[in-house]
Amino acid sequence: MPSPAGGWAANPADTPVHRLPPAVRVLATVLYVLAVVATPREAIWAFAVHALLLVVVARVAGVPAGRWLRRCVVEVPFLAFAVFLPLVGSAPYVEVGPVTLSEPGLWAAWGIAVKGTLGVAASALLALTTTVPQLLQALERLRVPRALVAIATFMVRYGEVLADDLRRMRIARVSRGDDPRFLWQIRATAATAGALFVRAYERGERVYVAMLARGYGSTADDRPDRSAVPRRAWLAGLTLPVTAALVCLLAAVTT
Repeated sequence: MPSPAGGWAANPADTPVHRLPPAVRVLATVLYVLAVVATPREAIWAFAVHALLLVVVARVAGVPAGRWLRRCVVEVPFLAFAVFLPLVGSAPYVEVGPVTLSEPGLWAAWGIAVKGTLGVAASALLALTTTVPQLLQALERLRVPRALVAIATFMVRYGEVLADDLRRMRIARVSRGDDPRFLWQIRATAATAGALFVRAYERGERVYVAMLARGYGSTADDRPDRSAVPRRAWLAGLTLPVTAALVCLLAAVTT
């Protein structure tokens, strides 16, 4: 039954998608995106099937449709590039009303738009069903280099701290008569960015020294529990990318 928010009613903490281990969700999303990218752009029906698969997963996960679509809006500025491809592409050309468009440019624009949209939609669906700590845990389990996971962890942990610093610096500028909306005050804006970078760098050094003082890097590997993911969870989670891969293979054969 549709929810008041425009989605599907479900307990967000108790759906088959949410019960999957985070590592399974992350790997399934990556493999699905790879299958979408590998699909021939001429196989329009295949992209319709890919989109239907995502809708089914969102339906099972109880993700509000409106919230999901709002997350996908982030790609709109990047699609502006695809709009110009039919105008600057090579022959052959097709007449669309009073406008002459490049046929290869139209196919290129379609490929960028549909593959980018499905990739963003899959990523947004992952973000709506997986918390940030779960994503970091999944990266650990998937054997992502520990240094990269540590960097991502600190980015998440200190992102709000830097945002607060930026807010206080902006308030200080405005209280002194500055108005960052004006283009001729770009120098002050650049100075603020430089000062924020220096503060972040110095804070990072202090945090790292404090970590070393507490024995960071001198202990045995303390990664999370490496207990095996149940085979049933892998089979359920990889249903989406395997189906997408089969659709991609069939499209490549028939196109």
